[in-house]
Amino acid sequence: MNFPESKVLQNLPKQFFASLVQKVNAKVASGADVINLGQGNPDQPTPQFIIDALSKAANDPATHKYAQFRGQPNFKQACSDFYEREYGVKLDPEKEIAVLGGSKIGLVELPFALMNPGETILMPDPGYPDYFSGVALAKVKLETFPLLEENDFLPDYSKIDPATADNAKLLYLNYPNNPTGAVATSEFYEETVDYAKKHEIGIVSDFAYGAIGFDGKKPISFLQTAGAKDVGIEFYSFSKTYNMAGWRLAFAAGNADMIEAINLIQDHLFVSVFPAIQEAGIAALNSDQKAAHEISDRYESRRNALLKAAAKINWPAYKAGGTFYTLMKVPAGYTSEQFSDLLLEKANVAVAACNGFGATGEGYVRIGLLVSEERLTEAVERVGKLNLF
Repeated sequence: MNFPESKVLQNLPKQFFASLVQKVNAKVASGADVINLGQGNPDQPTPQFIIDALSKAANDPATHKYAQFRGQPNFKQACSDFYEREYGVKLDPEKEIAVLGGSKIGLVELPFALMNPGETILMPDPGYPDYFSGVALAKVKLETFPLLEENDFLPDYSKIDPATADNAKLLYLNYPNNPTGAVATSEFYEETVDYAKKHEIGIVSDFAYGAIGFDGKKPISFLQTAGAKDVGIEFYSFSKTYNMAGWRLAFAAGNADMIEAINLIQDHLFVSVFPAIQEAGIAALNSDQKAAHEISDRYESRRNALLKAAAKINWPAYKAGGTFYTLMKVPAGYTSEQFSDLLLEKANVAVAACNGFGATGEGYVRIGLLVSEERLTEAVERVGKLNLF
């Protein structure tokens, strides 16, 4: 018997990162010393106090049972306390917090939790590729808006067709931004709330890199904006803040109706997250955040080392205000993918071609700040020997 995939699965977008990993692995298998700057995976371990909290909780038989469907109450309370302490945002832990096994789950499931087939969703270009998986699964209509360097990679709402905005049900934002490293301003978020109310659009803020800000500036939460909870929600991930990428723990916060939709669909898909992991999350959230600050400072130091090396070979860069990425321009005569392939083939340096994040990403590659300063500098020196700039 044959079991063909459903049309829904057949229409899923191609996994951009899978292709990149395959190319890099093939080069490594050939014996090359590849400096991999294309990944988005923290290179340092989870702080020990969080591991200790997990170990203690895992040794408690009480955590070996099913978690409560909508998350442990003490974990949701810790999420609420964290937002009030860090951002001055008050959240009802039962009605305005949804527990997630990683923020990707919530970002992908939200369109088919809140939208009907054929309805319109607005997403950034360039943007995190997995956003588009939710579009295919929900069978909704995708409209994109460009993020341009001349506008500091913030959307220009005046350039979006008003009729398209009126028809849209959700709009995704991601600041600090992957892949650009751009950060949002309070003025931009105020404009966003006004825009959402005018066009009756739900705002979805992906705050995955919320703890990683540079130059003495702490990234702003969308929910800090007056009226934000009336129009949207925010996703907060432990992956980057605490080097917990493999733990799969996150939460959504904000508008009660949107949170209920997430909780309802997850009632049918999951039984929440292993309680011991939630206990470890509590330890992370209730800490003094020293570990998170050290993680952010490490990425800032690496960014500075990269920019210093790039300046020596005249490789133009966009100075990231957050995240653990830096956006670099592609030299004349190359597409993003051609340049990425050339660096891997001739310099043994792997980068992510930004056309994989959307058509507007063409002309850039993304550098991950996920190796040591020495290896970042070495990578740029290898690129410099190609005499492309």
